[in-house]
Amino acid sequence: MGSVLAASSPSPPPPAAAASGSAAAPGLTVPPGFGMPPVSPVIPPSGGTSGEQQEAESPLPNPGAFDECHRKCKEVFPMQMEGVRLVVNKGLSNHFQVNHTVLLSTLGESSYRFGATYVGSKQTGPAEFFPVMVGDLDNSGSLNAQVIHQISNRIRSKLAFQTQQHKFVNWQGDAEFRGEDFTATVTLGNPDVLVGSGIVVTHYLQSITPALALGGELVYHRRPGEEGSVMSLVGRYTGKNYIATLTLGSAGAHASYYHQANEQLQVGVEFEASTRMQDTSVSFGYQLDVPKANLQFKGSVDTNWVVGATLEKKLLPLPLSLVLCSFLNHHKNKFQCGFGITIG
Repeated sequence: MGSVLAASSPSPPPPAAAASGSAAAPGLTVPPGFGMPPVSPVIPPSGGTSGEQQEAESPLPNPGAFDECHRKCKEVFPMQMEGVRLVVNKGLSNHFQVNHTVLLSTLGESSYRFGATYVGSKQTGPAEFFPVMVGDLDNSGSLNAQVIHQISNRIRSKLAFQTQQHKFVNWQGDAEFRGEDFTATVTLGNPDVLVGSGIVVTHYLQSITPALALGGELVYHRRPGEEGSVMSLVGRYTGKNYIATLTLGSAGAHASYYHQANEQLQVGVEFEASTRMQDTSVSFGYQLDVPKANLQFKGSVDTNWVVGATLEKKLLPLPLSLVLCSFLNHHKNKFQCGFGITIG
């Protein structure tokens, strides 16, 4: 389920002046994922107020969504791609756009997907508009769709469903509530009242200090003859240019560390341990941006002897991007490469 956009509060005016704000220009922008922008701390007027009083009166920031705790580190790693992929994006209006995707694969079946995105006119942030409806349909008749809507200033909902060859396979509904310094989410997946089956997932993330956030996840599933629950705890510490996150539960452990060395270089390290698979792995990834050349390079290596890299080049001023991808598994002696073109 579910990038978090930072929404900065306008600076407070002098006590004698009235506050005023400006809205961002509307555009076709899909909010990333299912997260809401974190609330910036309120800055009190500087009329003889001491630093301790300002810190006491300033509320803690919203910690964001639970699912996004490890997201910053994962974005550094390259995405694996095989074969040839062609993506054509076409904006029909400020609220509606379509895309065509053709995938030619040497390992699996080649496919074609048609996607559509609709963004409403209700603005809740500098680059957030609701409702959002996204869907794509492939050549076999399988459909993936989701609807995201901002019900109120603090409540956001999402409904997603998936079909496979004209048969419903999965559907789920999310409700997310954002307080001043916490986020609570409830997810209901594949509920069946007649059979008595379904999955319920609850998330809670609380800001302890401006840099430290703690939370937990509870997953409960039930079906005929089987019932169980899994609980995990998470802690995230955010520094000036780094983020350290740790998740512990009965299913295993997941730790990640993200560090921004400078404006061009970002690195990330992940540790994953599974109690069910009795396996552990460590991965290292980095992202190098060259703005003057419109170039982005990502690379990764892990303890399973898998090395991967992607190279993306934007051919400005043309609306064209080229992507090269290669992955090599030394242990299994397997090599995969891919080439992608994005237009629009």
